[in-house]
Amino acid sequence: MTADSTPALVKQADADTDGPAPAGPPAARGPRARNTKAYLTYVAAKIAGAVVSLFAVLVTSFFLFRLIPSDPVKQMTGGRRVSAEQLQSLRHQFGLDQPMWQQFTGYVGDALTGDFGTSFQFHAPVMDKIVEALPATLLLTGTAYVLYSALGIWLGTRTAWRNGSRSDRFNTALALTLYSVPSFWLGLLLIIVFSVGVGPIPGMFPTGGLESGNETGFAYVLDVAHHMVLPVITLVAVGYAQTLLVMRSSLLDEMGSDYLTTARAKGLRDDAVRRKHAVPNAMLPTFTLMFVNLGHVVAGQILVETVFSWPGLGGLFYQGLSVPDLPLVQGLFFVFATAVILANTLADVLYPLLDPRVGR
Repeated sequence: MTADSTPALVKQADADTDGPAPAGPPAARGPRARNTKAYLTYVAAKIAGAVVSLFAVLVTSFFLFRLIPSDPVKQMTGGRRVSAEQLQSLRHQFGLDQPMWQQFTGYVGDALTGDFGTSFQFHAPVMDKIVEALPATLLLTGTAYVLYSALGIWLGTRTAWRNGSRSDRFNTALALTLYSVPSFWLGLLLIIVFSVGVGPIPGMFPTGGLESGNETGFAYVLDVAHHMVLPVITLVAVGYAQTLLVMRSSLLDEMGSDYLTTARAKGLRDDAVRRKHAVPNAMLPTFTLMFVNLGHVVAGQILVETVFSWPGLGGLFYQGLSVPDLPLVQGLFFVFATAVILANTLADVLYPLLDPRVGR
């Protein structure tokens, strides 16, 4: 009988192979697993950074507004003669007679639960005032955000693709001019020209506010839209200029790339090359800018809302600074900064999905 000459290690390997298959799907291996792990690590780092930034904002919001050289209690009395005992009673009522460290620990503890205290001038919870003013800000800045983002991307694409043309020079010069103009100055100019009236131009729009106060139904919608025209134009003029310049610069950087030459060599039309190849890659910096501006939608535009007496968060912040209403400005500052930080974090998290080179 012939002896089995198969090596023992080979027999053992065959026995392992013939055994029962392992339960469940095999573990992910290779470049995809490494990329997923790298992305999750990248996301975790961004979220951790956002948490640290939020805590830094919380600390900053407490100490920053206490540097204002003004006594909130005396401001609330409106210059009336008040005895020292009454002033001391008001300071005790609002906790201003406590040591600074005790005020800080109390503020941080309450803020982590969403309680920013009671407004000095409105005698109402700060969060209630924020929730009350938030819809007006979202209506104004949200409308402007959609308009100037779409307009800036469209014009930025057209001007870059026709680099050096007359329309490119005109749009670029106009964008640079508008981007350098202070928003409050532009708003005041629009009020003078189109609300008050100059020469043959009659006053066509309200000088400020959200509504006239005597309309209902569809007439109310038209009235609010009428009040929104000038502040929206102000925000769009500045916002679209910034978006146009960024989009134009990004597309100009892409236009000399080899992949566009290859696309043209394959016989693709110029519009198809721009739409399917150049613009998607050039959108990446503009994408980041759009998310940064998205955070400012909640923050609103303080100066524009103040100029047009718009009853939003920006106008509320200005009222709080005039006292100073410490709980109100602290709460609004934290909300503004939180919106910007969350928008930036969301952009960082989504960016690797558009450009796989990020986050590796």
